[in-house]
Amino acid sequence: MESTGTNTAPRPGASLTAGAFATEGGPAGAPDLVTVPTRQGLEAVDIIRRATGHAAPGVGPVLHDGSGDTLGFLVPPGTADAWDLPGSACTHTNGRGVRFGDLVGGDLPDVAPPAAGATAWLLPPEAVGPVTDPDVLRAALGEAARLIEAADNCR
Repeated sequence: MESTGTNTAPRPGASLTAGAFATEGGPAGAPDLVTVPTRQGLEAVDIIRRATGHAAPGVGPVLHDGSGDTLGFLVPPGTADAWDLPGSACTHTNGRGVRFGDLVGGDLPDVAPPAAGATAWLLPPEAVGPVTDPDVLRAALGEAARLIEAADNCR
C-alpha cells in the first residue's frame, strides 16, 4: 500500500461510492486499510456479524491476502491518523494496491475474479456495502484477541 496525506473521515458506515474515489489529482476519498492476522480478523468478522445480526452497520468490505496471513478491513479515510491498536496496522491508501475496478452504476465497485493465490475479497463491496466503523472494528478485534488467547491457554 502506498501512503498519502491525511484525509477527512466521512461518517462511520459511509458507502463506497463513485464520488468517494474520484477527485482531482487522485482518489482523496479512498478508504484506509486496517490489516490484522487472519485468525483474529476472521474472529472479528464473526463478532461484528453476531452483534449486528448480519445487518448494517456491520462489517464492510474485507480483503484476504494471497499468502493467507492477513485480512484487511476497509475503514473510512483518515482512520489511520489515530489508529493505535497493537497487533494491527492501519494504512492510508490512495486507491492503489487495492483493486476497486471500474465503478458500476455509479455506486459499488465491479471487482474482477482474483487469480489463484492473489489478494481477493473475503467480503466484497457489492455484498456488504459500507466501510467498517473503526470503533466497532477496534472493539471486535480486542474481543477476538481475548477469545484467541483464552482458547490457546486451554490447550
